[in-house]
Amino acid sequence: VQLQASGGGLVQAGGSLRLSCAASGRTFSSYAVGWFRQAPGKEREFVAAISRRGGSTYYAEFVKGRFTISRDNAKNTVYLQMNSLKPEDTAVYYCAADPRSITLVAGTDAFEYWGQGTLVTVSS
Repeated sequence: VQLQASGGGLVQAGGSLRLSCAASGRTFSSYAVGWFRQAPGKEREFVAAISRRGGSTYYAEFVKGRFTISRDNAKNTVYLQMNSLKPEDTAVYYCAADPRSITLVAGTDAFEYWGQGTLVTVSS
């Protein structure tokens, strides 16, 4: 599966952005999908993940209540709605997919397929 993230940009603190992760292939619903981010000078970190059919979601503590992950398998797309953005959310955001159960990969970076990143910049 090939993934392409989009939707990044410059936003003021307190604002919102919605990232999209578009996937190729007809079996997108067979993959759990995660969002990760990497800020300058920092390691990549897990942000959120969603199960193959969207019934289960997982979030890093620092985004709970602010970010929402969702998916539309008919459109082969996973979304990350980001609200109440903070300057510390500034990072390159990546999406990733894995054919295994979400319970095996959520919270880890052990996803098999990765897309290119999209830059999110939050100004104070």
